[in-house]
Amino acid sequence: MSQGQRGTWGSGPGFILAATGSAVGLGNVWGFPTQVGQGGGAAFVLVYLIAVVFVCAPILLGEVLLGRYAQLGPAGAVRKIIPTGPWWVIGALAVAAGTFILSFYSVIAGWTVQYLWLAVTSGLEAGPEGATALFGDVSANGLRNIAFTGFFLAATAWCVRRGIQRGIEAASRIMMPVLFVLLVILAIRSVTLPGAGEGLAYYLRPDLSQVLDIGIIGAAVGQAFFSLSLGMGALVTYGSYLKRRQAARSPALAIVGIDTTIALLAGFIIFPAGFSIAGFDPTSGGPGLIFAVLPQLFATLPGGLIFGAAFFLLLSLAAFTSTISLLEVPVAHAFDRWNWSRSKAVLVVTLFTFAFAIPSVLSFSGVPILANLPVIGGTFFDLMVNVWNEWALPIGGMLLSLFIGWIWGKKKAGAELSLDGAGFPSPALFGFLIRFVSPAAIALLIILRIVG
Repeated sequence: MSQGQRGTWGSGPGFILAATGSAVGLGNVWGFPTQVGQGGGAAFVLVYLIAVVFVCAPILLGEVLLGRYAQLGPAGAVRKIIPTGPWWVIGALAVAAGTFILSFYSVIAGWTVQYLWLAVTSGLEAGPEGATALFGDVSANGLRNIAFTGFFLAATAWCVRRGIQRGIEAASRIMMPVLFVLLVILAIRSVTLPGAGEGLAYYLRPDLSQVLDIGIIGAAVGQAFFSLSLGMGALVTYGSYLKRRQAARSPALAIVGIDTTIALLAGFIIFPAGFSIAGFDPTSGGPGLIFAVLPQLFATLPGGLIFGAAFFLLLSLAAFTSTISLLEVPVAHAFDRWNWSRSKAVLVVTLFTFAFAIPSVLSFSGVPILANLPVIGGTFFDLMVNVWNEWALPIGGMLLSLFIGWIWGKKKAGAELSLDGAGFPSPALFGFLIRFVSPAAIALLIILRIVG
């Protein structure tokens, strides 16, 4: 498929918004506050920011440069540079990760839409028992969750089917500004709540004795990595829709900056709001934080109905911008590799993903074999999260950084960066970080997960 048939971004800002939308998702709005709470507060934030700059930003820039150079998705880009050898696994892992992460991510996205509907129509349950019971009722209704998951995937497919400029870019131009405005409004409301000062202190005053804690370092690197959607080829794919003359360096740095700002703003919502609840545990996380703890708060606040609806609208938008990029990775592979039409690729990949989403839905619905898998002892949903989110992404990111730094090579990758002219990072600094710092940090993360 030619570049004209694949599509290109209409403008630099359009690419930045779309790629930022790919990075921004539930990992920012719930994953980051969860990790901050479990990592000791502000010390985690400090390490996270260091990891973003020195570990993750070089990989993100490298992914965009690789895509712009090859004008292909991750699998095609690797084959273009080195047609034979074992490096094909990078492309295969990226395509598989995009598909299977989408399968369980769309289940969570379906929950956010249901909570948005509940917040608008009937309010949210007050008190810990009511909020927890509500989440149990929502997650356990298998048929309803299959319907909402299918709805979310269908909306994602419709957007991706429309192509780069009319679909992904157009949606991002609307959703990303709305998402940012909602974040700012909710953060302002949260920091003015009674008890917000304690939450701000927890979030902003680091205990420097914790900064060198190896567990916090590993968690911070992992969260920064996941927050920027690295390792699954989404940024390679989005970079491939840049024209050769379009800049990569400044958009990549803008994506890192905006994504990090959004994660930090989420913390300004969660911790001041959370500490305003008696007995709030900042180490609570995951679905329990978003779908049980926060609804307690919204139900008791003056204007809580509006506050809750706005928050779950924010979550839905964040989820949607991410599901678009997750679907685009395997779709791009299908028309790069097999010359499928975009319509055929979207239809086949969406149906395949939906088929794998159903077992994740039923993990919460009392189906015994899916709720307690033999041997591993967890749910099918947990298995998918662990395999694809906890392991496939960092392994894919380390392989990508090694491929860009050592196989494509610092000279060729640096030459691609030099097409943008002088600027930060320089080709020499970029080469050092992508060859040594990024893969070493991710290797540490993988080792910590193995021994942990």
